[in-house]
Amino acid sequence: MGICAARPQSPAAGAPAQSMQAAQGDARAAVPEPAAKPVTAYTLPPDLSRKAHLLGQIAFYGQLVIFFYSLIVLWLCLKWRIAPKFRDWAEKSTRIRFLQAAIFSPLILLSIAVLQIPMDVVREVVLRKFGLSIQSWSSWLGDWAKGQFLSCLLGIILIWLLYTVIRWSPRHWWSIFWLVMLPIIVILVFLQPVVVDPMFHKFEPLAQKDPALTVALEKMVQRAGETIPPERMFWMGASEKTTELNAYVTGIGASKRIVVWDTTIAKMNTPQIVFVAGHEMGHYVLHHIAKGLAFAALSLFVLFYLGYRFIGWLLTRWGDGWAIRNLSDWASFPALLLLLTVFSFIGNPIGAAFSRYVEHQADQYGLEVTHGLTPDSSQIAAQSFQILGEVDLSDTDPNPVDVFLFYDHPAIPDRVRYALTYDPWSDGGQPEFVH
Repeated sequence: MGICAARPQSPAAGAPAQSMQAAQGDARAAVPEPAAKPVTAYTLPPDLSRKAHLLGQIAFYGQLVIFFYSLIVLWLCLKWRIAPKFRDWAEKSTRIRFLQAAIFSPLILLSIAVLQIPMDVVREVVLRKFGLSIQSWSSWLGDWAKGQFLSCLLGIILIWLLYTVIRWSPRHWWSIFWLVMLPIIVILVFLQPVVVDPMFHKFEPLAQKDPALTVALEKMVQRAGETIPPERMFWMGASEKTTELNAYVTGIGASKRIVVWDTTIAKMNTPQIVFVAGHEMGHYVLHHIAKGLAFAALSLFVLFYLGYRFIGWLLTRWGDGWAIRNLSDWASFPALLLLLTVFSFIGNPIGAAFSRYVEHQADQYGLEVTHGLTPDSSQIAAQSFQILGEVDLSDTDPNPVDVFLFYDHPAIPDRVRYALTYDPWSDGGQPEFVH
């Protein structure tokens, strides 16, 4: 959960079908220093507005292309009988089920990943064309490899657990596996900031990198009546790979923390960053990580149930042609993944709406916690969103369908408008979260 501009995570899949001539250059060159002039609405210069709109179009159609391309990849894995080949290798190598999973899982996951790498490459090319990525290809490939290593490691455990449960309870596997997944999700959320994230970025205590900012943030924390020690505030070195801005809250329990990207510190002044941190503290105080986990658990429950309801029909109709014996066969994994991909895409608008809701709450909290602490706090918040939109190239007039389907944050024009109009204090009212 962060303050980043609302744009799908994989915006580039549709790039081959789009003209990218307007995307040349470095977006940073068009971004002014934090402006002192008042912000009355989210606007961009004409050339930057055209570039942002083009990126928005590519992001929207790219998400659709990625979805259908993923289905094609899984269908090819089934048609070419890739999974049955790997299953046969695993079963010939050992009779121990866990070792079979240790052979089968990396092979099928890497096969899928390799078939999908064209979309990953195109996405990176587009981000480079728009000046949002400055990562070297060697670094990008290293990150891709590390990501696949983690995926395979986790995949071995999850696929082994899944098929163990399926063999043990063919009728109730979906609910049992859902119960098994719940503690695993919590463990992963706990481990991500302390184990996974440092594999991809450099983190340092914010107090060491920017003591003055840390003091300002501590005042904001005291204003909120909360206890978020500096030890839970981190600086992240994003500028080696991207020009985009972000800050986020992550982890759970002892690993919970607020992270501010160095690009954000470079582009915003202290009051603006205090608002950004106030937004992140909103996630912290309003228990959005716990609520997100609960929402994810409910989503997985529905997803697994739908998978259970339809996988029998799918294998009855095409299983023989795909050389899949039954659901408990390792080779059924791409078929089950195909169904889960379809249902996840159908349910994506619900997840996006939930994410926009909690991000809007965090915006509101940020406005409330900085009111009376920062002079003209509403204007400071609007300036923060303006800078965020300029650097991250947020469309000034996003496609409503795109917002409905894919936006995990409110659109920047809406966030600026809300920052300028939210004022419960003027009529003697009380804010909702910070009293």
